[in-house]
Amino acid sequence: MTALKNIHPSLNKALAKRGYETLTPVQNAVLDPALAEQDLLVSAQTGSGKTVAFGLAFASTLLGETEHFEKTSPPLALVIAPTRELALQVKRELEWLYEPSGAVVISCVGGVDARAERRTLENGAHIVVGTPGR
Repeated sequence: MTALKNIHPSLNKALAKRGYETLTPVQNAVLDPALAEQDLLVSAQTGSGKTVAFGLAFASTLLGETEHFEKTSPPLALVIAPTRELALQVKRELEWLYEPSGAVVISCVGGVDARAERRTLENGAHIVVGTPGR
């Protein structure tokens, strides 16, 4: 399979593994080079690929020219979701998307022992997905 255009090489590997041959309109939109380094507000229907789009959009900022993350202590990215369920869904999507890069993706949400989450954070994470209450 040919690599998809404007996508970080590590993420291209994950997309190929999942059978992606084309991107959705929202995914293509966030990869427009003219939007690089811009804040984006994305609104699209459920199932349109927004979560993967966000992951694709911030890959070059997080990874730069490297294909693999180094061990990190402070998180490099924080994703805030309005509900626990959505935060856990976003975490799952980012885990497979960033798996080839060696990213550690964790969640910090209500209903989970805060001490356990604190220990997980202390061990280092690249991407943290959480809810406002946490």
